[in-house]
Amino acid sequence: MTLSLTLFCLWAVMANVAAMIPSRDRHRRRAVALIATGLPLVGFMAYETGPWIGLLTLAAGMSVLRWPVAYLMRRIGGGGDAAS
Repeated sequence: MTLSLTLFCLWAVMANVAAMIPSRDRHRRRAVALIATGLPLVGFMAYETGPWIGLLTLAAGMSVLRWPVAYLMRRIGGGGDAAS
């Protein structure tokens, strides 16, 4: 297992733990921290294992952070169904 894959698995576990802890700001600070650490991790994953695995990692991260992605899509005018 590569270092980038190990770090991404650790990131995914931390994201799930962060989602389970109650929050007053609707998890915004945690989402920003996860995005700030996840994007360089996706780049590292793409560098180390190739672009297709990098895209799969990006899709996995987007599925974990689905609400920020939906809000971003809504803001840029692409729709982004946040109700589902």
